[in-house]
Amino acid sequence: MAQVLFTIGSYSQRSYGLIVIIAIILGAGVAYVLAPAEKEYREHLLNMLFYGVIGAIVGARLWQVFFYDWPFYSQHPVEILMLWHGGLAIQGSIIGAVLVAIVYTRRHRIDFWRLADLAAPGLILGQAIGRIACFLNGDAYGSPTHSGFGLVYPPGTGAYAAYGSQPLWPAEVWEGQWDMVVFALILILSRWRKWPRGIVFLTYVILYSIGRFSLEFLRGDGGRYLFNWTAAQWSSIGMIILAVISGVVLVWKSRGKEAPGTAEVET
Repeated sequence: MAQVLFTIGSYSQRSYGLIVIIAIILGAGVAYVLAPAEKEYREHLLNMLFYGVIGAIVGARLWQVFFYDWPFYSQHPVEILMLWHGGLAIQGSIIGAVLVAIVYTRRHRIDFWRLADLAAPGLILGQAIGRIACFLNGDAYGSPTHSGFGLVYPPGTGAYAAYGSQPLWPAEVWEGQWDMVVFALILILSRWRKWPRGIVFLTYVILYSIGRFSLEFLRGDGGRYLFNWTAAQWSSIGMIILAVISGVVLVWKSRGKEAPGTAEVET
C-alpha cells in the first residue's frame, strides 16, 4: 500500500487520485475504441464524459454520505463537501452517471440504451482499476481472517486504525478481479448483436452487483443493518431488481420486431 506516491516540496501526489484519473481515461478510451461503427455515439461518449464524471462524483459522495456514513455526517455536516475526508461509493457513482446520461440522451434525442451498452465495458474496466486505488489507499478493506492468510495494512490507513496488524480478507482486491471477469463477459456479450438494446448494460449492472453483494460478507469497514447486510448489499439488491425489471421490459418491447438486434428501444 502507498497512500502517497511521491512528494515534491510541499506537494504530495496521493495514489488514490492518480489511479482514479487513470481509470477514467482508460475506461473512456476502451468505450470509444469498442464502438468504431457507431460514429455518432462515439462522439456522444466523449461529449458526455465531463458531465458523466461530475455526475458520478456527486452521486458517489451523496451515496457515501446518506447511505453509508449518515450517523457521522449528520453530526458533522461541514465534512460532506470535503471529498478528501471520508470516501466515494462506487454504486452511487453508477447511479449519478446514469442520471446524467438520461438527461443528456433526452436532450440530444439519442437512444439511452444504445449509449449505455457502448459505455458498459469502459465502466466496469474503470471500476476494476479503481479498486487498485482503494488497495493503495488502504480503504474498502476486509474483516479479519483469523489466520495467517490475508492483507496486513500499514499504520496510517483506515484498515490499520480499525484492526491493527491483523491479516484481513483482500475484499477490494477480489472485487477488482471480479470486475475484470465481468469486463471479459461484457465484451463477449456485446459482440453478439441479437440482444435487445440495453441488455448488455443491464447485464453489467447485475453481474457487478452479484459480486459486490457476495464480497460484502468479507468487508470490515461498514455497518450492518437488516439481515446483517451492509448498505452496499442493500444497494446491490436494489440495483439487481431494477436491472431485471428493466431487462424484462426491454425484451418484451423487442418481441415481434423484425430485427431485435437493431431495433430502437425508446427510453
